[in-house]
Amino acid sequence: MSEDLHYLPADGRPRCRWCAAAAGDEGYLRYHDLEWGFPVADDRRLFEKLSLEGFQSGLSWRTILNKREAFRAGFAGFDFKQVARFGERDVERLLQDAGIVRHRGKIEAVINNAQRCVELVAEQGSLARYIWSFEPQALDAPAHATETEASRALSRDLKKRGWKFVGPTTMYAFMQAMGLLNDHAPACVIRAEVEKARRLFTPPG
Repeated sequence: MSEDLHYLPADGRPRCRWCAAAAGDEGYLRYHDLEWGFPVADDRRLFEKLSLEGFQSGLSWRTILNKREAFRAGFAGFDFKQVARFGERDVERLLQDAGIVRHRGKIEAVINNAQRCVELVAEQGSLARYIWSFEPQALDAPAHATETEASRALSRDLKKRGWKFVGPTTMYAFMQAMGLLNDHAPACVIRAEVEKARRLFTPPG
C-alpha cells in the first residue's frame, strides 16, 4: 500500500503524492481521480493499459497519458482483434506517427501481444477473467512495493504465453491502475471512492 504522504493541489483535497509530479496538469489529476485504481473488467481497456504500460518503459506515465488519444487512433482503439491483423505496413505507418512513441520494438510487441490475446481469450473466455484470477491478496501489497508475488506470477504466465514488455514491475503498475488493489494513499480523498467501487465490483469468472 502507498505511504501516507500526500499532495495538496489548489482545490485543497489531498491526493496521492505522485500527482505532484504533474502539478497544474488537470488531465493528469483527472486520470488520478476518475481512473487510477478503479476496477476494470473491459477487455479492450485492459489490453490498452497493458500496451501503454509497455510503451511507458523508460518514460513517464504523464508522457504516455498525453499521447493516449494518438495511441488509440494509431492502434484501432486497442481492439486487439484488429491489432492482431496488423502487418509490416502498419508498423511503418506507426513509426511515422509523431503523436506516439515511435519505438519499433514496442510497436511490434503490441501487435504480438494482440495476437497472443486472441489466443488467450479463446482459451479463457475473456482477458478480464484471466487478469482477475491474479488479483493479489491484501497482504501481498507491502508499502513501497514495485512488484509483488502476484505481479511476478502474472508476468511469468504472460511471458510463458509469448507476451512481451510484461515484466513484474510493469505488471504491478498495471494492477494498481486497473483496480486489482487499492493503492491510493491513506490520506488521498479518492481512496474511499475506490474502496467502495471495489466492494461493489464482481470479478469476472
